[in-house]
Amino acid sequence: MLKETIGSNAVNYIAYSQHNFKQIPQIDKLSEEQQNEIFIVSHVLPFKTNNYVVNELINWDNVPEDPIFTLTFPRKEMLLPEHYNKMKNALENNLTKDEIKKIANEIRTELNPHPAGQLEHNVPMIEGQKLTGMQHKYRETVLFFPSQGQTCHAYCTFCFRWPQFVGMDEWKFGMRETELLIKYLQKHTEVTDLLFTGGDPMVMKNKIFSNYINAIIEADITHLQTIRIGTKALGYWPYKFLTDEDSEDTLKTFKKIIDSGRNLSIMAHFNHPVELDTKAVKDAIERITSIGAQIRTQSPVMQNINADPNVWAEMWRKQVNLNCVPYYMFIARDTGAQHYFKVTLLEAWDIFRQAYQQVSGICRTVRGPSMSAMPGKIQMLGVNETGEKKFLVFRFLQGRNPNWAARPFFAEYNKDAVWLDDLKPAFGNSKFFFEDELNEIFESEHSSTQESVTF
Repeated sequence: MLKETIGSNAVNYIAYSQHNFKQIPQIDKLSEEQQNEIFIVSHVLPFKTNNYVVNELINWDNVPEDPIFTLTFPRKEMLLPEHYNKMKNALENNLTKDEIKKIANEIRTELNPHPAGQLEHNVPMIEGQKLTGMQHKYRETVLFFPSQGQTCHAYCTFCFRWPQFVGMDEWKFGMRETELLIKYLQKHTEVTDLLFTGGDPMVMKNKIFSNYINAIIEADITHLQTIRIGTKALGYWPYKFLTDEDSEDTLKTFKKIIDSGRNLSIMAHFNHPVELDTKAVKDAIERITSIGAQIRTQSPVMQNINADPNVWAEMWRKQVNLNCVPYYMFIARDTGAQHYFKVTLLEAWDIFRQAYQQVSGICRTVRGPSMSAMPGKIQMLGVNETGEKKFLVFRFLQGRNPNWAARPFFAEYNKDAVWLDDLKPAFGNSKFFFEDELNEIFESEHSSTQESVTF
């Protein structure tokens, strides 16, 4: 039993956010000015951490430079100066809560809250009803946002789904009922994978999470082969699988998925090797893998956190040694505080390449650096030199049209490019090969008044 294996003392979850973060004992390591900056920025970007992150992951002798501190605590530089000053002035002038919220929302709308067409183009329909708790971008995979899972144990400062957490309901994904999900899956026999995402579905109590799983299993959708769970719980709250009151039941639900003949893949977010060092995370990983589930790992490459090939090589080795499968290195999406975290495509490729060269083939399951852009997941392969001219080389790992997958394409050399829309087609072409078809796809999805898509 669990309590015999890891001890009987449960760890109580304590959340820290804007209203109580000054109660953190170690917060005195920061100056009053630095604490005030956290308070100001947290009125725009979401902020929540917890006692596990604070006590077991952050090196408080190295704040504010510590990578885990940067990963979970907002700071002045994460807002553009004009946005920071706008919110600072609003607070100093003692505006009302409604006035402050209005200013915050004005700033947020300038931060590209839903990149890659998440809100406009990925939401499916059935029987004339828009399924706002789902996304279906790639043929084989459906994303499901259970409404009870639209929060996290702690918030990442780089989060590309940050609008989920700032109280703007029109920007939220989430669907409470499984009936339409099951109906959609039954109709779409091309779907083999269902990804529970959020937020973090592992914030749900098992009695809620298991209701979703039981309904899906009982529906006997034979073409559904894999259930994925996107979660940061292993990095931010491994006690979910150890000493939380429903930890045993959660693992039983996992086992039920496996016993149904399906693959269970935990899509774990680890952003730094430190997150893999505690006894709690090692024990949690062992418990999950021991029942037959896979753990695949992913993270964006981010300035001020992990933009170092040695960090990535160490992280991949540790993951493999814990029986996890390195899966993706992403480019930080063009949203929120991207200006603070971004690296250029060339820098990301160089970091990936140098890290990749350091590890054995068993770690080289990882793919990257990859952009989750409007047309699909696009991997930068490197730089090609033809004569005296350089070109950037890419390929699709996934595309809105599955026929784009594994197809390479070239862009003009641009050392400053950080995202797909910074690129121009090579060889004098006016468009990339997929642009016309991408617009045709969107035109077929929407009315004839839908504007042509650009990215």
